[in-house]
Amino acid sequence: MFNIRTYSKANLKNDILSGLVVAVALVPEAIAFSFIVGVSPIVGLYTAFILGIVTSVLGGRPGMISGATGSVAVVLVSLAIAVKHLLIIHGISGDALSVGILQYITLTAILAGALQILAGVFKLGKFIRLVPLPAIYGFVNGLAIVIAMSQLKFFHHQNLYMYILVFCTMLIMFYLPKITKSIPAGLIAIVSLTLIVYIFHIHTTLIGNIANLSAFEGKLPSFSIPTTVLSVHALKLVFPYALIVALVGLIESLLTLTVLDEMSQTRGSANKECIALGTGNVTCGLFGGMPGCAMIGQSIINFTSGGLGRLSSSVAAIGLLLLVTSLTPLLNIIPIAVLVGIMFMVSVGTFEWSSISHLKHMPKEDAFIVVSVTVITIFADLGIAVLAGVIISALVFAWKNAKIYAHTHTNKDGSKIYKLSGPLFFASSKFFLDIFDTKDDPLSVIIDFKNARVMDASGVEAIDTITKQYNKLGKDVILRHLSQDCKAILTNAGKHCKFTQEEDDPNYKVAYNY
Repeated sequence: MFNIRTYSKANLKNDILSGLVVAVALVPEAIAFSFIVGVSPIVGLYTAFILGIVTSVLGGRPGMISGATGSVAVVLVSLAIAVKHLLIIHGISGDALSVGILQYITLTAILAGALQILAGVFKLGKFIRLVPLPAIYGFVNGLAIVIAMSQLKFFHHQNLYMYILVFCTMLIMFYLPKITKSIPAGLIAIVSLTLIVYIFHIHTTLIGNIANLSAFEGKLPSFSIPTTVLSVHALKLVFPYALIVALVGLIESLLTLTVLDEMSQTRGSANKECIALGTGNVTCGLFGGMPGCAMIGQSIINFTSGGLGRLSSSVAAIGLLLLVTSLTPLLNIIPIAVLVGIMFMVSVGTFEWSSISHLKHMPKEDAFIVVSVTVITIFADLGIAVLAGVIISALVFAWKNAKIYAHTHTNKDGSKIYKLSGPLFFASSKFFLDIFDTKDDPLSVIIDFKNARVMDASGVEAIDTITKQYNKLGKDVILRHLSQDCKAILTNAGKHCKFTQEEDDPNYKVAYNY
């Protein structure tokens, strides 16, 4: 929550002005994603307002902007196709078909929101830390390219004025902050170029040409519980999509939070953001909206325009509602080219340019992760890209650490000691077994784990396997410096191993299913 009395005049002005810029920038995105899903533009606009205001007040990061997003819209497209096919089979068509599809979408928003709230309550937001830096670089770079590519559709069948206006917008966005930051460059670009187009009657595409918002003037979101919520069949159909929406929304929101944390050198609350996002999506579902999540492009517009507090994101949400319900004639005359130019500059600002130069000096594995996640983000899906990045990173880590070594020497009594070093887990268990010379070793063998660590069930099984191999040959094996947890697992599993009990035994836990 924000306290208006704690704001300095500079913060107050910057938050209000940057919020107004974002409010205008939200309009074409909300409309575009509504068209993608196949619902009325007002659904996307309601989503941007409701989700924006809820997350601005409850969110874990001041200044983050949430609304209808492409990553979530892609999932909803698949749902809409499935629902449309089902309803047509039951003889539903026309307006009733559109209403039916929207009912399933709002139900998805409620279920996805509930799952996100649970993620926050159980403090699962911390797992965003498992996403490695190369994967974040890839995500950010891929998203920057996707943002730019999503603007290309506006150039179809356009005249030269479109290109000139986009170029002028980008010049204003690039050079004006070097002169003054007292007024957001995006707001100057919108006001000045809209006036030029209006005064000189320049023929170019306006927001009103894409979706005449005047039809929605004066209309506010209204409370309505989806009738499908009472249908078990509907819940079964929607749940898989709701789960994907919840995961994609959490990933994009928490990565946006991470990016803004790095830009501002501060730290937001991931778990708080999970609860805020879930609450916002449930509210969207109850007021006729679709699910959404944090918008990295608009969040960066807000941040770079000086919007650092919760007031900025609140102004963006409330400003959007006022624009749609009261000022649609003004909104309709804004050139699409100006908004495209702003989004191009957002794309430029989002791209992690330093990662290109770092590629030469990165380990090959990390460079591969950056490139892979970037490509997957562009051609597949954000959620899949980040998941792939985590999996690739985990496999690379496992491979790089899948080495365990041994130094050996023979005692005066003829026994042989293997002093191990390195982690013993699923990836290194084969290397572990290859270390030992079971046939030629003496009758007494000591395996010392002082500089090693048994990490999982595969490591425990490897210890049991090598012990059995020695026992079959009539040789005795003693295990030294295993943790109490590891000894307990071997004993409880019926493994007949011999341990030593020493004061300097380690005390780590082993990942094992009892």
